Amino acid sequence: MTSPRTLALALALSLPLSVTTFAQWPQWRGPARDGAVPAASVPKAWPEKLQEAWAVEAGEGYSTPVVANGRVYVHARRDPDEVVMAFDLATGRQVWSDTHQAPFTKNQYANAMAKGPNATPLVANGRLYTFGVTAVLTAYDAAGGKVLWRHDYTKDIDSSKLFCGTAMSPILVDEAIIVHVGDDRGGVFRAFDAVTGKMRWEQKAPGPGYASPVLATMAGAKQVVMLTDKSVVGVSTSDGGILWSFPFPDEWNENIVTPIVIGDTVIVSGTRQGTRALRVAPKGAAFEATELWHSPETAMYMSTPVLQGGVLYGMSTRRKGQFFALDPATGKTLWMTEGREAGNAHLVAAGSNLVVQLDTGDMIVAPVSKTGFTPARRYTVGKSATYTHPVLTPGGVLVRDQTHLRFWQW
Repeated sequence: MTSPRTLALALALSLPLSVTTFAQWPQWRGPARDGAVPAASVPKAWPEKLQEAWAVEAGEGYSTPVVANGRVYVHARRDPDEVVMAFDLATGRQVWSDTHQAPFTKNQYANAMAKGPNATPLVANGRLYTFGVTAVLTAYDAAGGKVLWRHDYTKDIDSSKLFCGTAMSPILVDEAIIVHVGDDRGGVFRAFDAVTGKMRWEQKAPGPGYASPVLATMAGAKQVVMLTDKSVVGVSTSDGGILWSFPFPDEWNENIVTPIVIGDTVIVSGTRQGTRALRVAPKGAAFEATELWHSPETAMYMSTPVLQGGVLYGMSTRRKGQFFALDPATGKTLWMTEGREAGNAHLVAAGSNLVVQLDTGDMIVAPVSKTGFTPARRYTVGKSATYTHPVLTPGGVLVRDQTHLRFWQW
């Protein structure tokens, strides 16, 4: 078993894995997929008020905008179609758009939410990649919007067996785009050449969860860590084989929270599972994941935590939303708010502050602290339900609410 001291050392030494350093917010949870805001995008001082510079109607969906080279890219639904749009960051002027049919019938128990899309696009090396709610993977020329290649797996999934449709955000590894396609009946890991779209490998797999994968090297093996519908797995980046697996069942197969990797430790959470830390280690010629600790009280649902200064910050679903700080080496809760904070929250780490986007449309700025949660600023930036990360840029913050994309200046 890993000691707290060993894990603390891993915390100090672990470095972000950036795949697109030229972009301000190029993919799910930012440049390194860890929720850390680049220093150039953190304001030197947080103003008392924010000024709305522009707003455009974007359509519905839960896909976070991505930003690169002065462009904002948004993936949205205008039922029954999905639309991908590019806007000028400075003015909000639309540069290009592409629309394709994506009819989608949601499971009867999931009708309260929008029909997606759920996955956040990825922009890298002049190309934009989107993964729609019906499992359509598309590569675009980011400058002009030309479709470079497309793979449509609509017929491979059954929306009655995947309540909210495809949700994992694609990941770029070794110039390959990796996705997980399927539903509760089973799935397939696939990797495609990022330039040509030609399949590099595919492997039969369990059905997908709703969480997005992260890249890591653990126990000397390069891998993508992801949640399936019933487990946590490490997937080989070279051939898609499962290196290790740990059971993580959920009553409704709602594994949504992105894993956090610290050295050889993986932290995962679920609304009915609580938060668990797993250690991945060699076992003979294979690998094994064993549990280090379990925190039942920090149970996250759709909100992924952030690691900052050796402390894990997040929002538990307990008591209708409790912010918390947790020691990732031991699982000890350092502090937890009383409750009724929000139905959902998306967190990013911006220098010495946490920036928290609430589903109510409010955005909170609070100093990172091991002793408590004390908001320093609170802004109303969404004018309707808001379920995506705030995207910080040097000039302001992008917020996507239920209908619009808005840019607020510092």
